[in-house]
Amino acid sequence: MMRRRLALTALLVLGHATAVFAAGDAVTASPPTQANVKTENSQQSKMASCNTQAAGKTGDARQAFMKDCLSSKPAAPPTSKLGQCSHNAKARGLKGDDRRSFMSSCMKGS
Repeated sequence: MMRRRLALTALLVLGHATAVFAAGDAVTASPPTQANVKTENSQQSKMASCNTQAAGKTGDARQAFMKDCLSSKPAAPPTSKLGQCSHNAKARGLKGDDRRSFMSSCMKGS
């Protein structure tokens, strides 16, 4: 009976030491890699971006800035010239050589 308790206590101590050691590794881990950055969700990346922009602000000014920054919608990605031309109402009804001609002139900016 005493051996069992001693063995159980040793296992618990060993388990606790392993958990503490693993937590210590997490603190000294290297900065996030490209793979880790890709797994961040949009809220985390937005928080990081707003936090960087809020550098130098303190107190109520920082809190107001962070609230505004985090609640704002992300900017729409810029649309490419090809996307603008191919989604043009004129391009939708054209086919063949007529479409090719329209797309060529649209891409040139004419």
